Amino acid sequence: MALYVYAITAQSHPLDLKGLTGVGYDPSPVRAVASGPLCAVVSDISEEIRPKRRDLLTHQEVQERLMRDGPVLPLQFGYTAADDSSVEDVLRRDADGYLDTLERLAGCAEYHLRASQDEEVLLRQILWESPEARELNERIRAGDQDPQLPLALGQLVSAQVQDRQEALASGLVEALLPFAREHALRPASGSDFLNVSLLIPDDRKDEFLTAQSNMAREIDGGVECRLSGPLPPYSFVQ
Repeated sequence: MALYVYAITAQSHPLDLKGLTGVGYDPSPVRAVASGPLCAVVSDISEEIRPKRRDLLTHQEVQERLMRDGPVLPLQFGYTAADDSSVEDVLRRDADGYLDTLERLAGCAEYHLRASQDEEVLLRQILWESPEARELNERIRAGDQDPQLPLALGQLVSAQVQDRQEALASGLVEALLPFAREHALRPASGSDFLNVSLLIPDDRKDEFLTAQSNMAREIDGGVECRLSGPLPPYSFVQ
């Protein structure tokens, strides 16, 4: 029977799976497949698994239960294997790499920080602080018909937005790096200008959360910081 795979752990992990059922229309108990020093946490499935809300929550619940008792290598939603033997082969073939990664992640969790900025607040800042932008804006508002003015103002504002947000993102990350064992930057999307994951040791968690909270409270310019975590360390597992 096909398997849905949630995570890889060391065989020494307590693997408290009591009462956990897996993904799918007719969920099976969550169990472990062992091979040498490693285990894969799986459940039997008889269907193609799609990202439905119930299954996404189940996937997360299994990984969070495992994280409470030791390091895990979390798999992204949707990973399946043909059978127990296939899982055992993978664990056996890549055992050294998995063990090294488990050791690297021991005692850590992932925190994910996104930041966005109110466009109107930022525009007002630029028009107030940039004499060139303020002059162009005043000429347009006064009725100057030069067709190049809106284009020049737009280009100037766009460049200012990029420079300011890049500097702000760099400053935010720099302030939090002392608490992180590793970090991973990703391209920001939508209205966000920062998208970063941080691997935070458990013994630095309180310091990190305090520093992040103080930073979010003190920063001005219409900036909103959104922190998620603790999470399975997806960003630090290949």
